[in-house]
Amino acid sequence: MEERERRRRRWGLGLKGTALGDSRVEKLKSCIVFPRSRVKLWIIRATTMVLLWTCLVQLTTLGELLGPSGWPCCFSHESAASFLVKSLPPKRVYQNNGYLMVSCNGGLNQMRAAICDMVAIARYLNVTLIVPELDKTSFWADPSEFQDIFDVDHFITSLRDEVRILKELPPRLKRRVVLGMIYTMPPISWSDISYYQDQVLPLIRKYKVVHLNRTDARLANNGQPFEIQKLRCRVNFSALKFTPQIEELGKKVIRLLRQKGRFMVLHLRYEMDMLAFSGCSQGCNKEEVEELTRMRYAYPWWKEKIINSELKRRDGLCPLTPEETALTLRALDIDSSIQVYIAAGEIYGGTRRMASLAAAYPNLVRKETLLEPSELRFFQNHSSQMAALDYLVSLESDIFVPTYDGNMAKVVEGHRRHLGFKKTILLDRKLLVDLIDQYNAGSFTWNEFSAAVKEAHTERMGNPAKRLVIPDRPKEEDYFYSNPWECLEPSNESEISSII
Repeated sequence: MEERERRRRRWGLGLKGTALGDSRVEKLKSCIVFPRSRVKLWIIRATTMVLLWTCLVQLTTLGELLGPSGWPCCFSHESAASFLVKSLPPKRVYQNNGYLMVSCNGGLNQMRAAICDMVAIARYLNVTLIVPELDKTSFWADPSEFQDIFDVDHFITSLRDEVRILKELPPRLKRRVVLGMIYTMPPISWSDISYYQDQVLPLIRKYKVVHLNRTDARLANNGQPFEIQKLRCRVNFSALKFTPQIEELGKKVIRLLRQKGRFMVLHLRYEMDMLAFSGCSQGCNKEEVEELTRMRYAYPWWKEKIINSELKRRDGLCPLTPEETALTLRALDIDSSIQVYIAAGEIYGGTRRMASLAAAYPNLVRKETLLEPSELRFFQNHSSQMAALDYLVSLESDIFVPTYDGNMAKVVEGHRRHLGFKKTILLDRKLLVDLIDQYNAGSFTWNEFSAAVKEAHTERMGNPAKRLVIPDRPKEEDYFYSNPWECLEPSNESEISSII
């Protein structure tokens, strides 16, 4: 017995209360328990994989029995295979130089173009981009966040082979923001990428986080590296998908329109804010002119206050009125029976101003007339989400006609070029108002007027072309996003070269 006791003490298996014994026992227990837990975990994983693959086999078998047309539209034979495996581009590995935060300004399409620019800049500087913040303080006061309009996860993952994008700053850097330890600046408009390399990157390296508080037109249209231009397009055409809710509702509107045949989207920029901002008041009565003037003075960031409406109109700087638009469409021989989808907000002057257009084209529709109020309930007071619906419908239309060259008109024009040079009628407003005034004065017959309008727009249908470049005057040259010819398919590029 004494010999047995000595052996027990020698190996640490002594009396229950000894510390050494407790410690060794716990170690032994851990050595025994840990492998068991590993085995259990392995068994669970193996069982799960078997079950998942069994489901996949059953789904595949079912698909073969049903045939190609037997799969529901929401779960195709191909999607069954991707149910378990989702292909993603490989992450690009690079030394991170810091973090770039951006606050976009303006409406949906101005912000869309800005996001494309910021991704390209972040990629070129080898920094991490934080998901952009959208404008909530502009005229529209839309409270939407990025993820309310765009598919944020798709945005991040689809670009992971180019640039690292995070939904928010890492915790250690958030405190720096709270304490104001970041550098905030508005970059210079129409800058080359070299400006960001030479001026912005050193600030990012110094402060770790730089916040760009304005993003509209901050990257030049021309003279940028080819890879930068291609990336701007990739973001615009592939990475910036709208949320599934917006996409599905947009598809429904398009389906309802297609059921009745061809349709044209008319981007009729004749809302109150557009007229107040531009100072254009053609066809408005005295009370309306006064109302528009009061509104212009009420917004301090609208810098131009005293505006000669008639002079601006003659220079082609005003949106066409609904009456001028009706005359122009008729002169171009646009079929009067075609559906005309109005992609715009509330038209200033309402039914009175829309009367001539409705008489010429009685099949006028809007998303509000095509959809039930309940379907648009979640979009109310969210102008950017409503604009996203119009954007989707505009891309799919047989004809797209903007009456003013604002951001939506330009970005949609470029996107339709990318989709195969879909018919986009780019109205020459300066020429049109002169022709319309002469016709109204009796100087032209209808046939003469129509012939002149058609001749003026023969080469203004979204045809292949290169951008007009005006050195040192970027505001006057063609906008990159209206004609991103660098991003067209090779066959289309050769077509462009042949006509230049």
